[in-house]
Order: sequence, then C-alpha cells, then structure tokens
Amino acid sequence: MIRHALVLLTFCATLMGCAAAPAQERRPIAWDGLGQNPNRSHVTKRRTANPTPVQDNPNQERERVLATLRPYSDAWWAVHDEIEAENDRKLGTKLVICPRCVQSPPSGDEATGSIR
Repeated sequence: MIRHALVLLTFCATLMGCAAAPAQERRPIAWDGLGQNPNRSHVTKRRTANPTPVQDNPNQERERVLATLRPYSDAWWAVHDEIEAENDRKLGTKLVICPRCVQSPPSGDEATGSIR
C-alpha cells in the first residue's frame, strides 16, 4: 500500500512540475525533416497572383563544373570546397541555438581544468 502511495505521489509531483513550467517563446526550432514541421503551425503563407521566382541554387553551376573535372584533382577540390562553404553558410543562417544551451568559455587564466 505504501508503494502505491509513493508511486501516486511521484506521479502527482511530476504533473505539478509540468503545470508550473514557464511558457516557451515562439521561435523557430530545428527540424530533422521527419514528421510534421513544428514551425509550420504558427506560420501563415499568403498566396499572391504573381508568385516571385524562387532563388536559384548558387551551387548549381559549381556542381556542373565539378562534374566536368577529373575527380580529386586540385581544381576538383577547390570547387568542392566552394560548394561545401556555401552549404555551411546556408545552414548557418537557418541554425538557431538557444543562448542558454551554449556555455560560455571558462573565465580566468586556467582553461585546462587542472586543480592547481
């Protein structure tokens, strides 16, 4: 009987913790591409009579050039690095990191974690 009371008490305490959690800010969150996009629920899109053309992929021309080059040559690596840099730049503009999740670097002269 005491075990059941303890389980019930733990369950109730868990529910109280969820109910007392502060409201979250509505920011776009990272989405892994699986399931429904959680960012889409609060975004409304308007339809226009003349839709604007979608921006072309800047890597499209680079990929065509890459296909004509000899694989793993110096020129091939240069174009490959440009494509990867552009992909990283695009990801950097979309990536949102919570400020509470990023830890600041340790203060002071000691950065190795030594006890001395």
